[in-house]
Amino acid sequence: MTHPDGPSVAAGVPALDENDAKFSAYTRERVEYWSGYARAYERWQRSRAYYQRRLAEIYTFLIPPGMRVLEVGCARGDLLAVLKPAYGMGIDFCPEMIEGARKSHPELNFVLADAHSFTLNETFDYIVCLDLVNDLWDVQQVFERIALHCHPGTRVILNAYSRLWELPRKMAEGAGIAGRQLRQNWLAPGDIDNLLYLGGLELIRTSQEILWPFRTPLVDALANQYLVKLAPFRWFALENVFIARPNPAPISPAPVVSVVVAARNEEGNIPAIFDRVPQMGAGTELIFVEGNSKDDTWGAIEREIARRPGVNARLFKQPGKGKGDAVRVGFREATGEVLMILDADMTVAPEDLPRFYQAWRSGRAEFVNGVRLVYPMEHDAMRFFNQIGNKFFSLAFTWLLSQSVKDTLCGTKVLSKSHYEMIAANRGYFGEIDPFGDFDLIFGAAKYNLAIVDLPIRYRERTYGETNIQRWSHGVLLLRMVLKAMRKIKFV
Repeated sequence: MTHPDGPSVAAGVPALDENDAKFSAYTRERVEYWSGYARAYERWQRSRAYYQRRLAEIYTFLIPPGMRVLEVGCARGDLLAVLKPAYGMGIDFCPEMIEGARKSHPELNFVLADAHSFTLNETFDYIVCLDLVNDLWDVQQVFERIALHCHPGTRVILNAYSRLWELPRKMAEGAGIAGRQLRQNWLAPGDIDNLLYLGGLELIRTSQEILWPFRTPLVDALANQYLVKLAPFRWFALENVFIARPNPAPISPAPVVSVVVAARNEEGNIPAIFDRVPQMGAGTELIFVEGNSKDDTWGAIEREIARRPGVNARLFKQPGKGKGDAVRVGFREATGEVLMILDADMTVAPEDLPRFYQAWRSGRAEFVNGVRLVYPMEHDAMRFFNQIGNKFFSLAFTWLLSQSVKDTLCGTKVLSKSHYEMIAANRGYFGEIDPFGDFDLIFGAAKYNLAIVDLPIRYRERTYGETNIQRWSHGVLLLRMVLKAMRKIKFV
């Protein structure tokens, strides 16, 4: 019998799935190709050494050591070894590659498996795909398999050739400059974003990498660390790098929330803080860190704690200087699973804190950043030149961090204690030049690929005391932060 929309098949006999047959042929061809590559591995690697080394530098920057890492399409496992995982697992469909990986890196684990169908029955902190998606039969199917091996905090990092390089690559192959490749998927960034979404993954950010893939003293560093980060040069990058996470889900059960209040010369605001900070989640813990005030802020906090025995509140004396030092003390002493900062001047209303909590608990935001520059402010809430400076720095840091950060100095920020501890453990990467505490958290959140979400609030006037911000000297410090971010995050 003949189906009107398909080929003839014998009655009662299932038709051969043509797609499965083509997939099997596609796989056999690639296993054979990569087996030949494995047999001549050292020769091929010599010609690709700089390109591979530069990609390894990028992945090493994005993934801290000591993580549980899975590499899908691991080849000989060289990248996995460079990442220094506490537990490393690599899969590849080529037997020769897996054999070579086991010999080269016996401290790691390798499994012969196809990226389209692997099942490991475990989850990983990071899952990486180096030069893989361009070579896959069904990218969405592979992303779906990857999603099954993610926990809520997993990061998926992959790179793919830019479509602009399709013709130059073919020309290089024709001229004998580059080795022959099998037919590739030349995917635009929007294609990969869509396929991640269909596969159960959410894109966090992208970057363009590698403008010059050959070792050329001075030229390669200039091109691949600096020019490729700037328009119009970045439009011609060879690689697009993508960082994604599993689709977010609401966090359960409800956590305890720790609200850290750094208080210096804020005596008149203390009773209102106790009155107005709401209960959230499984309960709110108030952590006050008093900063050697000239007024009786310490005494005011002690009195409020004494007369409110039902309130979960604790008080600590700040050992150093600056709000950043006070926040670090508060976060260290907090017992809640969610950490919040509330400025003691209450220019951000305590009644807004549940909105920050809901944004975090929904799973859509891992780092919630308050924004004062969206809604109109109260008349004297922020001086004119401060507004100009804040808008300039918001644009600068959005570019530097490749995520929207519309207000760097809004005091109210929210993240989990586990994410804070990861940032704190790696604080030495940026150093200790941040008296505000905001950049310590923002830089860390960007470095470790947290989903940063801006939450607009209405900024209010102070009702007691004077601001501790010094416009010009702190402006110079902010410029230093820009330079620090350029060196440590953008141009690496």
